[in-house]
Amino acid sequence: MTEQTEQVDFRQLNGVALAYMGDAAYEVIIRQHLIAEGLAKPNHLQKKATHYVSAKAQAALIDLMEKDGILSDDEWTMFKRGRNAKSYTHAKNTDVVTYRISTGFEALMGYLALSGQQDRVNELGKWCIEQVEAGRTE
Repeated sequence: MTEQTEQVDFRQLNGVALAYMGDAAYEVIIRQHLIAEGLAKPNHLQKKATHYVSAKAQAALIDLMEKDGILSDDEWTMFKRGRNAKSYTHAKNTDVVTYRISTGFEALMGYLALSGQQDRVNELGKWCIEQVEAGRTE
């Protein structure tokens, strides 16, 4: 990271900015997983990735995180910041509530990535992959 980004207090970023980063951080984990699984055709990769990264999947994962009690209070705060953020984009292929919850999921991942908690991003990413593959997000 540059000196300038190290000075930013990530706790003060708005939820949409955190979600912007979290979308990328989570997407990389999923892409690495799918390629490691032997998938190589771009259209097949994209179709398979949707099971992990769609707004519907991310909202289901947050629900499971709550049920399984795997997030800290601080992590819930970052989720809520993203969920409650005023967004100027609209939901595609999903309802507004699901979209807002998925924005919260991405904000959580973004906060963890930007604050240098890559091990936690990886841990949650692995957990998410396991839940999707076990069919818990259906």
